[in-house]
Amino acid sequence: MNHQEAVSHISRLIREKLGNIQAGTWGLVLGSGLGPVAQAIEDAKDIPYCALPGMPQSAVAGHGGFLRAGRLGGRPVLALCGRVHLYEGVPAPEACLPVRVLGTLGVSALVITNAAGALNPLFEAGSLMLITDHINMSGQNPLTGPNIDAFGPRFPDLGQAWCPTLLAQARAEAARLGLMVERGVYVQVPGPNLETPAETRAYRQMGADAIGMSTVIEAIAARHMGLRLLGISCLTNKNSPDCMQTITHEDVLRMAGRTAGQMARLLSALAALPELDSAPGAA
Repeated sequence: MNHQEAVSHISRLIREKLGNIQAGTWGLVLGSGLGPVAQAIEDAKDIPYCALPGMPQSAVAGHGGFLRAGRLGGRPVLALCGRVHLYEGVPAPEACLPVRVLGTLGVSALVITNAAGALNPLFEAGSLMLITDHINMSGQNPLTGPNIDAFGPRFPDLGQAWCPTLLAQARAEAARLGLMVERGVYVQVPGPNLETPAETRAYRQMGADAIGMSTVIEAIAARHMGLRLLGISCLTNKNSPDCMQTITHEDVLRMAGRTAGQMARLLSALAALPELDSAPGAA
């Protein structure tokens, strides 16, 4: 099967298992160590990726391997619990296939989450950052090659890649809940190695506030399909080029798990707002 056929096939299998996807359903992509967010989903029904032939599966610790359907804040959601990364040897189109599946299923908005390192010296580990813009330093683009017109235009405009309405409402809900959230630019690098001090300085000078190994290529694929996007980074460590501290993947997972509860509270409150379905730019 080619890429489009694989997306259609997997989408059809999911519909056979779940039935029709309800209008207003949101898609979620849960990053490293953020499995506790999935635990906040009620009336959950899981479909293992292995039951969906063609669905890429991650072998990285901290990433589940299933699609969870249920309700978050009363809203129907489809959550990708686990993602694959470019550093696993997976090309960008394949890494973005699950996002394409959610778009084909008709989700009205997509929330992409990740664990990231803080580049902005004013940001602290253990906090959340709402993504306002991004920089693609991954070296790949999921739109490379022949355009699939059924998904979107050849030259999609990313001038407002991250939905201003969702961003503003997320800030308002965070304030109401008493949650401290930052706002900033996220840069995706290919990984899997962490950054050198010189690289950290360079990305900061480019305007990046947080850095990670996912998210941007998924955002490109999602915007190509016209999905509204909200991005939330869990800042698991602080990248200070003049005082680089050793960080392990286990450290990242531990910090993400500690912060996942805040993310779950914010997403539950945000998903409960019915006015977002009729907001400007709503799908």
